[in-house]
Amino acid sequence: MTNTPYVSTEIATQPDLWRQVSDGFAQYGGALPKPGQRVAAVGCGTSWFMAMAYAALREDNGQGETDAFAGSEFPAGRSYDVVVVISRSGTTTEVLDLIRATDLPTVAITATPGSPISELADHTILLDFADEQSVVQTRFATTTLALLRASLGEDLQQAAADAETALTVDVDELAKLEQVTYVGTRWTVGLAHEAALKQREAASAWTEAYPAMDYRHGPIAIAEPGRGVWVFGEPPAGLLHDVAATGATVVHHPDLDSMASLVVAQRVAVAKALALGLNPDQPRSLTRSVILD
Repeated sequence: MTNTPYVSTEIATQPDLWRQVSDGFAQYGGALPKPGQRVAAVGCGTSWFMAMAYAALREDNGQGETDAFAGSEFPAGRSYDVVVVISRSGTTTEVLDLIRATDLPTVAITATPGSPISELADHTILLDFADEQSVVQTRFATTTLALLRASLGEDLQQAAADAETALTVDVDELAKLEQVTYVGTRWTVGLAHEAALKQREAASAWTEAYPAMDYRHGPIAIAEPGRGVWVFGEPPAGLLHDVAATGATVVHHPDLDSMASLVVAQRVAVAKALALGLNPDQPRSLTRSVILD
């Protein structure tokens, strides 16, 4: 590609968007779950991974029992006070079917005004300023998570500053790694899955993702020189030493908010795609939304 891909421009807007939803939380917060409510968070693909991160954060913040599900796997017979449904396009079949099938209160977070999800959900939070031209999601996903973190009482100012730092990290050598496995703990497990998905989508690369403690239960067998292990959040005791012993490259950003580390991973995915002559805005076999007949 000779032109800058849309996704690169969209990645660079994330610090300002995180500040925007954090500073303007009051206009969105009324629709989001209240402390003590039992919550399900649902999405597909990237949106599911953001739901995973939110669910763990909400529980760890003592806000109430929170489960995360892929749209197709939502347990219809289970009771919740509210279901938070994340969908950039607002047209994804599985989440629309879920909303139609449930009598539970639903809150939709979407980037697309006038989409079907807005008609079906009880409440809709529209983040159209975070929408994207690239098929590969970056800023809508993280802006949604920033909003959800703000709803838990978190201050996103440092995370936004860290994201600005993430935009300056040299990613050329990281993009040369043959294979990367992403690991995390609690809320960063969702970020690990999302980082792995970005490389698969943008660069058709072999990536894997696991909870960090589970990584030594088999997956470490593929670690070797020329491959990498990317650790989100605080690594379990001994993990970095065990990975280093394999000769694999350890990638860890202890001084950055974990969402900012995800920004670095997004940039690596784009750099790898461009180095391979691929278009990261239009990955093969992918569309903006999965709509089933």
